[in-house]
Amino acid sequence: MNKTLFVFALLFTSICFSQSVRFDGLIQDEQKNPLEMANIMAINNGTKAMDSYGITNDKGKFQLTLKPNTAYTIKISYLGMKSKEIAVSTKSENMTQNIVLDGAGIELEGVEIVREMPVSIKGDTIVYNADSFKSGTEKKLEDVLKKLPGVEVNADGEIEVEGKKVSKLMVEGKDFFDGDTKLGVKNIPADAIDKVQVLRNYNEISQLKGLENDQENVAMNIKLKEGKKNFWFGDVTAGIGVAELDSRYIINPKLFYYSPKYSINLITNFNNIGELPLTAQDYFKFTGGFKNMMKKGGSSFNVSSNDLGISLLRNNRAKEIETKFGATNFAYSATKSWNISGFGILSTSKTDLETKSQTTILESGDQQKSNENTNQKNNLGLFKLSSTYKPSDKFQFDYDILTKLTKQEEYSDLFREQIVQNVATSEDIFTTKKQDPTSINQNLSLYYTQSTKNIFAFEMQHLYQDENPFYNANLQTLPFDLSGYISGQNRNDYNQDRFVKTNKLDAKLDYYYMVTPKSNFNITLGNTYSYQNFNSHIFQMLDDGTRNDLNNAQNNNDVDYRFNDAFLGFHYKILTGKFTFTPGVSFHTYQMTNGQLGTDYSQNFTKVLPDFFALYQIKKSETLTYNFSLTNDFTDINQLASGYVLSNYSSLFRGNRFLENATSQVHSLRYFKYNMFNFENIFANATYTRKVDAIKTKADFDGINQSSVPYNSNLADETFTGMGNYGRSFLKNYKASANASFNWSKFNNIQNNQLSTTESFSQSYTVRASTNYKNLPNIEFGYNLLINKYSGSTFYTDKPFARLDYYFLDSFSFVSEYEFYHYYNGDKTVDNEYDFLSASLIYQKKNSKWEYKVSATNLLNTKYLNDDSFSQFSTRVSQYTVQPRYIIFSMKYNL
Repeated sequence: MNKTLFVFALLFTSICFSQSVRFDGLIQDEQKNPLEMANIMAINNGTKAMDSYGITNDKGKFQLTLKPNTAYTIKISYLGMKSKEIAVSTKSENMTQNIVLDGAGIELEGVEIVREMPVSIKGDTIVYNADSFKSGTEKKLEDVLKKLPGVEVNADGEIEVEGKKVSKLMVEGKDFFDGDTKLGVKNIPADAIDKVQVLRNYNEISQLKGLENDQENVAMNIKLKEGKKNFWFGDVTAGIGVAELDSRYIINPKLFYYSPKYSINLITNFNNIGELPLTAQDYFKFTGGFKNMMKKGGSSFNVSSNDLGISLLRNNRAKEIETKFGATNFAYSATKSWNISGFGILSTSKTDLETKSQTTILESGDQQKSNENTNQKNNLGLFKLSSTYKPSDKFQFDYDILTKLTKQEEYSDLFREQIVQNVATSEDIFTTKKQDPTSINQNLSLYYTQSTKNIFAFEMQHLYQDENPFYNANLQTLPFDLSGYISGQNRNDYNQDRFVKTNKLDAKLDYYYMVTPKSNFNITLGNTYSYQNFNSHIFQMLDDGTRNDLNNAQNNNDVDYRFNDAFLGFHYKILTGKFTFTPGVSFHTYQMTNGQLGTDYSQNFTKVLPDFFALYQIKKSETLTYNFSLTNDFTDINQLASGYVLSNYSSLFRGNRFLENATSQVHSLRYFKYNMFNFENIFANATYTRKVDAIKTKADFDGINQSSVPYNSNLADETFTGMGNYGRSFLKNYKASANASFNWSKFNNIQNNQLSTTESFSQSYTVRASTNYKNLPNIEFGYNLLINKYSGSTFYTDKPFARLDYYFLDSFSFVSEYEFYHYYNGDKTVDNEYDFLSASLIYQKKNSKWEYKVSATNLLNTKYLNDDSFSQFSTRVSQYTVQPRYIIFSMKYNL
């Protein structure tokens, strides 16, 4: 495999640097001053194609790669100056020529040249001309984005630009399922895309732009082709196929309409081929565009989810997946000043999981080996309505409401072998998990510009959350001897009801005063109030079917928890030369009371929390950023309830009502450089976190059964994370990148009354290269090395990968992807190899609305995948079954 990659790399390099000449020079104004960000492109006089393009650097230098012995028209443009065309005929030698532009205002020809440029920059906006990067095999937005320099799409469908996640995706300036990019990435047709606009330093509130530090905020707007505006467009796909033992199907209609007045998007997907438009992970992290409005406050109070630990899929792969999905998104301009938008999503999925795992307790070496079969049913609903009223540039009123409805069931049966002190025992275990939680999140915002110097912003969010998880475990052994439990039954049948309600209200008022055009003062008055109620009850079902309620106080919870944080914050932002500084401080007064077991326990204190931001603008597209924050971290009610709670059949937890807050000190450093001259993209970041008084776990193990309680540790936990990426597009048709990331963590806990310090160190290294030709086969190949080092164990995954796509005979598209995995541990007691191959062939006659496709997934019929995890007390290695090989024939009609 390594020899194959070497041959590919050698071929890639030889192609890149043969049969071309370099044409370079300087672009200047009439006073010989260099013009940075000037556009230059070379049009082949014979083929009329654009053979090369470029943008000047800060010294006005350009560089084009041209064909030898060819006549070209060189077009040059710079905003505010007269565009220019010159004739150039290449020979076999490199050429150098300086070009002078006249200052004669903005001309339409110059604007047209920018429109034709594959990449252009205007302020904080990068504009990609989609057609310049398409080869003909692209079917959805994801395929286009992966070919753009500086843009990546990860396995979860999240868009990353310059290492930053895109937080908002828009089409023609209108939100596309606000709060998630995956639905757009996987569904927007590639042939409808004209331009991709990356909006850096994004702030959707125009009044606040420039007042805050928005360097981490990135949005993306898709501009449609003219023929797609004011018309319905989309496609309808239907397919059927076979697997080894059963049939497969997919039905996938999509419909879109965009006009200046309103837009409507409809997406449906019914299939049993493993396509999940929205996974359970996506659902629970779906923000709906709601932001963390208290990020400047200095306090962290997050409401945790009582999700029962329902099994999650690995990269949408499982033994069987059947999905029914429907979603609609709309935007409507009721008046010039009032816009309404929203979406609704409904998803039903049935999933079968088959997993083999081995868990090792770090201190004792005791093990649990299990073979588990799981059946899941997920019914998910998401609904959002948004309203924006902006009668003038001085006033804006926003209201949003997001509702999440869920019904989940999971049934598992597993065969477990536990090895304790070298003695093995085995048993069958059956578990049931059910929940149908509801959450309603509302946001109200007012923004008012009183004058050019005085700006006010009021924001308020309310969260209502109602959770009711039920858990049942039926096993032969008796893991925990609870008070009131009747032993001697043939089977031990544990059951637990849990009910958790949360009402959380955040409100803050910001006042901004512009001291000078380059400095402002910000005063924040804010408050967070939360009221939670936690009820739980454990009961036993006897062999004869009767119910035994464990009414002892230690097996039940009835807890109320009230939390309040009132604070006053001050921040001063100043731009001086190439530097931006924003020192800040916030003053907090905290009140916390938890009531349980007939008594109240209260804590009241005040705290001063500083923060600091610094930005060094090295060049227009090169920055170095430093962030420091001191944060108070608070737990919610789940860690305070002192009655027992079943985490699973081998883990029992009880809270600690006397817990105090932790304090986190975070330092982060980020470097970014985007060089349009040679399309070089470099970014790196490093973050160090030191948490004192952290809430940690005191765990007692009886073999593999764990009883735990939280406590405040007087030893600091530490985390150090970092990543770096170098990417470059060159010679128009080539793109390469190298990426490295790591995560080191040190944790302190108490295990069997002994202080236990554990460390984990994860590393990932990736190199990749790809071509992008319009009339030749295109290949992407690369290699990823993943190293997970836990206390006493190290796991490795070698993963070479390749992708081939080819558009030929003006009608056919062929795409194939291959991944090879070598998974092993340090002493080779675990050593597995497996690979995945998929391929598709599409036929669509030019200008025809019909498309025919044959696709095959898992052609090598791989049965399973491996992964590993670390939990501070144990390591876990697992092997899970994936869907078998299947072949699908589908037809698509393009509207």
